Amino acid sequence: MPRISAPSNAAQRAETQRRILNAFGELLFTHGLPGLTMTDVARHAGIGRTAVYNYYADIEELLISYALIETERFLAELKESLNLLENPVDRLALYVRSQVEDLSRRHLPPGPAMGAVLSPASFAKLADHVGGLSDLLQDILREGMDQGYFPVADVRQQAQLIHGTLSSSAARGSGESDDMEERISRTVRFIQLGAGARFDDGGRPVRLSEPPAAAG
Repeated sequence: MPRISAPSNAAQRAETQRRILNAFGELLFTHGLPGLTMTDVARHAGIGRTAVYNYYADIEELLISYALIETERFLAELKESLNLLENPVDRLALYVRSQVEDLSRRHLPPGPAMGAVLSPASFAKLADHVGGLSDLLQDILREGMDQGYFPVADVRQQAQLIHGTLSSSAARGSGESDDMEERISRTVRFIQLGAGARFDDGGRPVRLSEPPAAAG
């Protein structure tokens, strides 16, 4: 029997891990986290339960790995899309829309809410990645205030309120695309107005005041 080379072993391990993570993500979406077991994940992935334990000690460790990978992917894609927009009001809309769509698809709690389902030690492992989302939102809000599109406010507190709204607005498990789009549109406008944005008759963002650099 030919000996399996190291690259083949590595590729096989990577493929098995991908199947585990994909199965876990699908089960999160269809059934949610409560009651989910390693046996469920193994069965859905089509592999033995022992094989799952070769990669992850328990459901919490699997959740951390999945959340880290998904959050990193989401952040990279979101930053790339945000870079195409200049107006902070439009950037806030894209952030909100992307978050609601992602939360609905992944069936994961949004950043700060992960602390409700993880132990403090486990949540600490996610702090940098979770904090990246909050930092990104705060940058958008701060930019809007600096440019006169949002009234000056406590940026950190405002970001926390927005994330709380996103958590309750995510249409998890809904198969109605029309209802989903309507929900997202309402959420986007609600958060934009809550941040203090105003629009002209054509629906375009307007400045509340001139930015300091342009004043006078």
